[in-house]
Amino acid sequence: MFKKIGPGVLVAAAFIGPGTVTACMLAGVSFGYALLWAMLLSVLATVVLQEMAARVGIVTQKGLADVLKTELSTPWIRYTAIAVILGAIVVGNAAYEGGNIGGATLGLQAIFGDDHNQFYPLVIGLLAFVFLFTGSYKFIEKTLVWLVIVMSLSFVVTAIVTKPDITKVLKGLFAPSVPEGSLLTIIALVGTTIVPYNLFLHASLVSEKWSSTKHLKDAKRDTVVSILLGGFVSMAIMVTAAQIPGSEITDVSGLAKGLEPVYGNSATYFIGIGLFAAGLTSAITAPLAAAYVAASCFGWNAGLKDNRFRAVWMLIIALGVFFMSFGIKPIEVIRLAQIANGILLPVIAIFLLWVVNKTTVMGNYKNTPLQNIIGILIVCMAVLLGLRAILKVVGWW
Repeated sequence: MFKKIGPGVLVAAAFIGPGTVTACMLAGVSFGYALLWAMLLSVLATVVLQEMAARVGIVTQKGLADVLKTELSTPWIRYTAIAVILGAIVVGNAAYEGGNIGGATLGLQAIFGDDHNQFYPLVIGLLAFVFLFTGSYKFIEKTLVWLVIVMSLSFVVTAIVTKPDITKVLKGLFAPSVPEGSLLTIIALVGTTIVPYNLFLHASLVSEKWSSTKHLKDAKRDTVVSILLGGFVSMAIMVTAAQIPGSEITDVSGLAKGLEPVYGNSATYFIGIGLFAAGLTSAITAPLAAAYVAASCFGWNAGLKDNRFRAVWMLIIALGVFFMSFGIKPIEVIRLAQIANGILLPVIAIFLLWVVNKTTVMGNYKNTPLQNIIGILIVCMAVLLGLRAILKVVGWW
């Protein structure tokens, strides 16, 4: 079974980063179990989109950017799309990498204390560097699978320790409600789960692992199981946060401190380990995704050991460590990346739906009518999410 999983777990590792942990924590603290349904909806939508991306990757044996360049025949549309992809993913991930390393740093602080704060970002950057420099897909995959297992156990055990009310949890999952003031939180939960760069990452990873359409069932099972596991972990964070007395918690480090008086040091350590694993997995997958996208956009026939491929992920890790070590927040770069991601999510969702219906690309493996109906609903949601992201950045929301 373990030989047939991998790419999906890496995608789960990518979307459960510090941003997701923060969004889930704030949702739990502010609204209890009431928004669990939003996470469930997000996870199901993510499964559908990621399965399409994985199918395209296996059938074409190309990355999404390669397919996009091939299928978009109008030059100005093609070059505009490539520019937006590069801006959103390569430049954006460089800006976000500091946050990934920062999340792992908070995890180490919860476990070991604040005595060596200045060294934590460098340690995390070096770990990410070592994993990627091996140039072995199997090694990277196995490492991330184990990190995801550790992260999952940490957050799930913490949720169990807090002894949640199962009846209320089930009500939050299957009886949707929109408490007053929760709309932005719902959008944040969906936006942090359906991530544009994961679609590119997934298409590239499956072509690294599988070279034939006979593995489509394996890829689908891997995607469904891994993304559902990721969603379960996200829900565990929400359930844990809902148990904290009061609602004064405003950041992830406060989650560990908020649990300590009621549930003891064990909960703090579990949160710390989970947060460290979440930050480290994202600190590895974000540079990896950026390198795959750059290789596709520039037409490099580059493997994991190619110097150009390595140069991209090295630069992103270095920038992340630099931003985190010196407390620099590249606000303008992040704002531009958020705008580019806001444009990219609906564009890629529409492109993906178009490609998986093209017989010339997918042959007998194109979408079924049911998949198309679900896909259209998800595209509409992606358009609303993208529009909201852009309006928020420019200050109109």
